[in-house]
Amino acid sequence: MKELDFLLVRYLDAHFCSASTAERENFLRLLKVEDDLLWAWFLGRSHSEDAELDALVQRIRGTS
Repeated sequence: MKELDFLLVRYLDAHFCSASTAERENFLRLLKVEDDLLWAWFLGRSHSEDAELDALVQRIRGTS
């Protein structure tokens, strides 16, 4: 999904290199989530039950 690609690449360019090891690991876990579910999270229609993934989604949403 191009919209997700845009959000994720923007985060990668702006924050991934300076992110903590834990945040990088969470980002890699986020990439394993199905696109439809990710898109719902990024639109705020639902939230991850995993607090770390939810926090990362919120950070990425704030980046764009």
